[in-house]
Amino acid sequence: MDFGLVLQTDPPASRVVSLMKRAERNGFRYGWTFDSAVLWQEPFVIYSQILANTRRLKVGTMVTNPGTRAWEVTASAFATLNDMFGNRTVCGIGRGDSALRVAGRKPHTLARISEAMKVIRALGSGGEADLGGTRIRFPWIKEGAELPVWMAAYGPKALKMAGEEADGFILQLADLYLTESMVRTVREAAAAGGRDPSEVTVCVAAPAYVTADDSPEALAHARDQCRWFGGMVGNHVADLVARYGAHSGEVPGELTDYIAARQGYDYAHHGRTGNPDTAFVPDRIVDRFCVIGPVEKHIEKLTALRALGVDQFAVYDMHDAQEATIDAYGSRVIPAVGAGAPGRTDP
Repeated sequence: MDFGLVLQTDPPASRVVSLMKRAERNGFRYGWTFDSAVLWQEPFVIYSQILANTRRLKVGTMVTNPGTRAWEVTASAFATLNDMFGNRTVCGIGRGDSALRVAGRKPHTLARISEAMKVIRALGSGGEADLGGTRIRFPWIKEGAELPVWMAAYGPKALKMAGEEADGFILQLADLYLTESMVRTVREAAAAGGRDPSEVTVCVAAPAYVTADDSPEALAHARDQCRWFGGMVGNHVADLVARYGAHSGEVPGELTDYIAARQGYDYAHHGRTGNPDTAFVPDRIVDRFCVIGPVEKHIEKLTALRALGVDQFAVYDMHDAQEATIDAYGSRVIPAVGAGAPGRTDP
């Protein structure tokens, strides 16, 4: 299993770069950031500094969308970084939540994501793409360029599309039951589409908070630091409920039931500890969706996720113990569960 670090691009950018450097020193292989132009600073500018200050770390968006930038602009940004630093980027993409809604626009359709993925991947890998009847290719791109595109998904149609079309699948929760079900759906869709299911990289992304022990006080603090995540996931789930219904059978009840008490969502607090719009998230959801507790509990849950076919665990590190979490993973968790763990072979 690979490990990634996920951050928001809050100023100062130098701190984002510093945490990513720390992550690489601790064995993390990927550095991800949110991509929401109104709420945070422009990630591609910061990626250049992360890549310049690390040796092997790959960087990417978790996630961009088809509407913030023209597709050729997104592809060019990734391809330029790859030309400068080697093939060390991944385009994570989704419908667009905060990036579009805070600007008064709606998230995009799956059909739009499908079109965007094809264009961005083709252009970023040196190929030709059709932009509404105009065929283009980057004349400056070098042979051997690669740009994998990973898709974030929860709903049945999105999961199917991720399996059929994406190079990777991003699942933003660490619940074992839901992970097993959704990974199976993606793999089955890949196989039905004539692909090798193992070619679709599976990345689970969720907050991780390492506690000194499993005392009620320590766990309560960890839950409060990570409760925002249940609200963020609930925001996506609310869209699914609006589309399919709460009890349609299309979306698991394990994913939809907890949002019944949800009142609304203010993006000013999006992805932040202490978000007042996430009080409805119960402790059981925090425990299921996140990875909290002593190191041993992290190793136990991540080992279970690895057994379900998860290739990468990306740590949302938005809480009051950022450095401590990175260091604990580097010293104890990654050696136990990572690609170099006993019984595993480094790629």
